[in-house]
Amino acid sequence: MNPVWIIALILGINMTYVSIFTLRLILVIKGKRLAASLISMVEVFIYLIGLQIVLDNLSSPIYIAAYCVGFGLGVFLGSKIEEALALGYSVVQVIADTVNTSLPDQLRASGYGVTVWQGEGRSGPRLVMQVLVKRSAEKRLLEAISATAPKAFVISHEPRHFRGGFWAKLLEK
Repeated sequence: MNPVWIIALILGINMTYVSIFTLRLILVIKGKRLAASLISMVEVFIYLIGLQIVLDNLSSPIYIAAYCVGFGLGVFLGSKIEEALALGYSVVQVIADTVNTSLPDQLRASGYGVTVWQGEGRSGPRLVMQVLVKRSAEKRLLEAISATAPKAFVISHEPRHFRGGFWAKLLEK
């Protein structure tokens, strides 16, 4: 077989394997054990094929280099795929620079569940909001916040568990 084809094959196999590995890991973290178990069978099959090709050609460092490059590209590709899938939810905490803002009402009118309370900042009272949002809709939420309250302090993180409240009732349906 042509060495260029072998290099391309090693790169493609490893990029595929590591992308699937990345997705499997994310599925495990998100508690989707069955999907992770099923995808792991495909993952290990692809891994073994790629490893066999490299082990059959250990005398050529270019194949080992292709394996390493494919691994790195696979991590990058897997993270881009996960970003595009945007599995799960985010909690976005917004601290407005004033308590006199229409942001909570605007967000609620757009369908977001918003919990609001008043806090105290370095230079006075602040309105604190917490919004649970699907990760696939987080960018739209951040754009809406920025348009209405461009000076707001915004933090986003992924919750591991949640129950009760507005969202839990929607998710049960």
